[in-house]
Amino acid sequence: MQRSHPRQAFTLVELLVVIAIIGVLVGLLLPAVQAAREAARRMSCSNNFKQIGLAVHNYHSAYKKLPRQAGGTDPAVKGSNFFNSYQLTNNAGRLSWLVGLTPFFEGQALWEQISNPNGPNTDGSTPSDWPAMGPNPSQARYLPWMIDIPTLRCPSDPGFGLPSMGRTNIGACLGDSYSRMVGGAFHRGQIAPDVAVNGNSLGLSVRSNAGARGVFVARQSTAFRDILDGLSNTIMAGEIATDLGDQDTRTNAETGLSIENSSGAASGAPNLCSNHANIDATRPQFWVSSTTLITTLESSSAARGYRWAEGLPLFTGMQTILPPNSPVCLADDSYDQTQWQNWADRGRPGFIPPSSRHQGGCHILMSDGAVKFITDSIESGTQSQVPVSYNSGGAATPSNVVGAASPYGLWGALGTRASKEVIEAEL
Repeated sequence: MQRSHPRQAFTLVELLVVIAIIGVLVGLLLPAVQAAREAARRMSCSNNFKQIGLAVHNYHSAYKKLPRQAGGTDPAVKGSNFFNSYQLTNNAGRLSWLVGLTPFFEGQALWEQISNPNGPNTDGSTPSDWPAMGPNPSQARYLPWMIDIPTLRCPSDPGFGLPSMGRTNIGACLGDSYSRMVGGAFHRGQIAPDVAVNGNSLGLSVRSNAGARGVFVARQSTAFRDILDGLSNTIMAGEIATDLGDQDTRTNAETGLSIENSSGAASGAPNLCSNHANIDATRPQFWVSSTTLITTLESSSAARGYRWAEGLPLFTGMQTILPPNSPVCLADDSYDQTQWQNWADRGRPGFIPPSSRHQGGCHILMSDGAVKFITDSIESGTQSQVPVSYNSGGAATPSNVVGAASPYGLWGALGTRASKEVIEAEL
């Protein structure tokens, strides 16, 4: 008589039940895994900011000043063609604050390539006769300008490769005003305290002192002693998302704002940008397709974070005017031409808030080296108010005259270095 054996396999119903249970478990675990991955990327991004903060403090210990935003070598002849974008014999004083920091965040090898002449080409050919400190930062054949430096990148930002050059997710804080944010007190490459603006006798240094209120001032050295509000109360740098080749309002700038009057004073409020008619009503993070953007007006490589070595604010700067992850807008053709002669459209002043690929906010670096995460909903004052700037007797109001408290609330106060505004609570 044949002995029966126990059943060795699942029935079809049992198999389907097991598969269903596994599917439910995967569905429950996957969001947690994704959240854990983003948390790890966000922590890595924060650590990169801490490395930059430490590098800045080491730089200041060595040189008794902060790295300069828009500095470097000058050509022998200054004039109307000083900022010619094809200049190869010098960098025209266009280097970002990040270039001088490279040896302080383990970039010594890169610094040696930059600081010595005859640096390498991007195609691997025999080195060209590049000058020490490199050519202007828009020169794509110069290898150091094309390198993505890991310390300057946020792992949550997927942007990579052409048409960008070497990207950065870290920008210098320029304060709470766009006045003189591009050229500071300089005119055609030279310091110009007596250069008149549209017939006004007061020079550019006066205007720069009035409006350039951040830790970094274009083409001017600053130091910790200039931060009278306290290092722990003042933003030094902020996170910037890099452009992905789309119509993102945070990374591709709209170029049609009229924000300076005939005397060169600020006349446009930030809500002109945040409430712009060209923002897509169905997708508020994108411009409508008909918008004239900086990447179409100037070049495909003119977007946020696209050039780590470029001292123009669009690439390596941020402000505390519009709150984080707000749109980016630049001035129209009527802007103050004395800011930077022949820097084309990328040299326009405007609104350049910080941004990130994190959910709900972005990282900022305080001047004492602390890293904070600031939400998009931070208190930002009166967005219909014009920024503080020098005004030659025009329509200045008590909230935007020289020396006034920031009109942009807590957010604006954190961006000014010497406005004597009290921060009452821990961020």
